[in-house]
Amino acid sequence: MRTFNLLQTWVDQRRLKRGRRLPQAPDRRERETVDVAGLEKALRMRLEGEVEFDAGSRALYATDASNYRQVPLGVVRPRSVEDVVETIRICRQFGAPVLSRGGGTSLAGQTCNVAVVMDLSRYLNRILHVDPEQRRARVQPGVVLDNLRRSTIERYQLTFGPDPSTHDRCTLGGMIGNNACGTHAQMAGRMEQNVEELEILTYDGLRLRVGPTPEEELERIIREGGRRGQLYAGLRALRDRYAPLIRERYPKIPRRISGYSLDELLPEKGFNVARALVGTEGTCVTVLEALLRLIPEPRARSLVVLGYPDVFQAADHLPEVLEHEPIGLEGLDDVLVNDMRRKGLHPKDLELLPEGQGWLVVEFGGDSREEADDKARGLMERLRGHAHAPTMRLYDKPQVEKLIWEVRESGLGATAFIPGEPDAWEGWEDSAVAPDQMGAYLREFKQLLGQYGYRTALYGHFGQGCLHCRINFDFTTREGIQKYRRFVEEAADLVVKHHGSLSGEHGDGQSRAELLPKMFGEELVRAFGEFKALWDPANKMNPHKKVSPYRLDENLRLGTQYSPPPRETHFQYPEDRGSFARATLRCVGVGKCRREQGGIMCPSYMVTREEKHSTRGRAHLLFEMLQGEPLEKGWRSEHVKEALDLCLGCKGCKSDCPVNVDMATYKAEFLSHYYAGRARPRHA
Repeated sequence: MRTFNLLQTWVDQRRLKRGRRLPQAPDRRERETVDVAGLEKALRMRLEGEVEFDAGSRALYATDASNYRQVPLGVVRPRSVEDVVETIRICRQFGAPVLSRGGGTSLAGQTCNVAVVMDLSRYLNRILHVDPEQRRARVQPGVVLDNLRRSTIERYQLTFGPDPSTHDRCTLGGMIGNNACGTHAQMAGRMEQNVEELEILTYDGLRLRVGPTPEEELERIIREGGRRGQLYAGLRALRDRYAPLIRERYPKIPRRISGYSLDELLPEKGFNVARALVGTEGTCVTVLEALLRLIPEPRARSLVVLGYPDVFQAADHLPEVLEHEPIGLEGLDDVLVNDMRRKGLHPKDLELLPEGQGWLVVEFGGDSREEADDKARGLMERLRGHAHAPTMRLYDKPQVEKLIWEVRESGLGATAFIPGEPDAWEGWEDSAVAPDQMGAYLREFKQLLGQYGYRTALYGHFGQGCLHCRINFDFTTREGIQKYRRFVEEAADLVVKHHGSLSGEHGDGQSRAELLPKMFGEELVRAFGEFKALWDPANKMNPHKKVSPYRLDENLRLGTQYSPPPRETHFQYPEDRGSFARATLRCVGVGKCRREQGGIMCPSYMVTREEKHSTRGRAHLLFEMLQGEPLEKGWRSEHVKEALDLCLGCKGCKSDCPVNVDMATYKAEFLSHYYAGRARPRHA
C-alpha cells in the first residue's frame, strides 16, 4: 500500500508539471467504499463522546474559513483520549479517513475533508500541568490559546509566544497542525520552535511520545525494532537521503510554513521528531497531548506607530527597525485603513495613526514602562535623524495599545464585503519572504495584481516578512476560476524568485499544496510523500491535503455549480444586494463568535460550546440549506430550526462580528417561512 501511494504521488506531480489535470476528487467514491452505517453504529457502541452522522452535523463541518467545501462522513466529539484511540481503531477497521479539527478557522482548506471529523475542541481542552521552573506547559489539543496564556500570565508571568489574531478561539492542536505564528512569533518564533514533545497516535494504532532524539537514543530505538523501530529507521534513512537537498532548498526565512519540516530531522536540529510533525496539518498523526515552551511575559509594553508615504517605503525600513529588537512589528497600508473607514470600523481608533499612507506598528517590551519606553524612544531618536523621517507616535497605556491592535487584527473583517467593491476572498493571503526583501516583493506583487485587475489591501507581520491580503477573485465562473489559477501560479513564481515561502502562516491545505513543486522541486516533494507514507501508509489521515493534493481549483465552496435558487424574502438585505443567498455567504468562518469570554457574541455558544449554537455554525447551516445536499427540505429544515432555537436575537453579531453577520434577521426570515401555513407556537 505504501509503495502504491508513493507511486501515485509521483504520477500526480508529473501530471501537474505537464499541465494536466489530476483525477477528480474521490469524495463520492469515499462514501461508496466505506460502510458508513456500520461505521456509525460501531462508533456509537464504543464511544462515550458524541457521534453525529446526521445531515445537519455533516453540513455543519463541511467547510472551515477557506474557499473549500467537502461534506464529511460524520462527526465525532471525543470525551477522552481513550475515545480518540477507539475512534481511530474503528475507522481503521472500516477503512474510513480521519481528520482532526480544533477551532475550524483554517484558511487553506485543511480542516474540511470527506472523512470522520474529530472535533477535539469540545472536551479535550484541559491544561494538564504547568512547570514554571522549566517554563513548560502540558496541554490537550483542544485548549484555546488565550486560556493557556491567561493561566500562565496570571500565576507565573509566563506566556506562550505564537499568537495568531484568532488567539481567543484557536486551539493549540490546530496551531500545531498549522505551524501557527502570529504577531509575537517576532520574539518567540513559529509554533514548531515552541513545541518540546508530542504524544501522538498513528492511523495503524501506534501511540508514542516524540521529541528530540540524540543519536545514541536513535540507535537504541532502531535496534529495538517493532513498528516504532521501523518508523525511526525510515525517518533516519529519509533524512540521510535528502539532507543535502533540504539544506539547499529550504528558505532561510522566519516564516517558512509550507511543506513538511524535514529540516528538523537534520543532525544539527537534534532529529526532533515532534517538531518535524508540526505543520503536517493532520496528514500524518493525531496529536493527543503536547509539551510546550513558555517564555517570560513582558510586564510592560510600548507601541510606536510610524507613518510613511506608502507601504512600500514602510517595508524598506524594516531592517533598520528590526535592529532595535521589537517584540512585534506589523505593517498596514492606506487601502486597509480606507476600507475600515468605509465600513465604519474603529472610526475613532484610526485617528491614533500618525499621518501617512503606510504604517509600521512597532511593539517593545520590558520589565517596566520606563524600560519599554526607553527602547521605543531609542528607535524614534534614530529615525528622527533621517532626511525623510516618518511621522511617529508613542503609546504606552494598555487601553490605547489595545485599540491599535484591534485596528490591525480587524484586517480580515475590513477587507471582506467592502461596500461598492467586489467580494474579496482568501486564496493567496499569507506568502512570506525575508524581511529585507519585503519592499521589493510588495512592489512586484502590487504590479502583478494590477496586471490581473485585482484589488486588495496589504498588511501583515512585516517584521517576519509575512503578507496578508484578501483578493477579489471570481469563484463562480469558469473564466474567473481560470484567471485565479493563473494568478496564483504567477504569484508562486514571484515568491520563489524572492526565496520565500508560499505560506507564512496559514499552511498549504488545498490552497497551496499543488504549488509546492515550484518552491521545493519535485525531488523534495517526493520526500514529503515518503515522510507521510512512513506515518500513514494507508493514506487515511486527512488525505490529499498536503501530499498527492487536490487541485487548488476543485472542491470550491462556490465554483461554477454555485447557483442557489432565488428565494422570495420578507427582508430586503440591502447590504447584500437584495439577496438572502449572499447574506448566508457573509460569514467568512473566522470564528470570532466562538470565543469563550469578552464581547457580546455569541451568548449561546459561550454557554453550550457547540458549533451549531455559534453565529458561524448557524450561518454555515443556512448556506448549506440553500445547497439542498446534504440538508434537504429548505425552509422546513429541522436541522436549521434546531440550530436557530437558542439564538437570542440579541443583534450582538450584527455589531461584534467582523463582517456584520445579522443572525437575528436571518432567524426571523427563516422562521417566517418555516411556520408558513402552520400554527405558530405561543413562544414564537
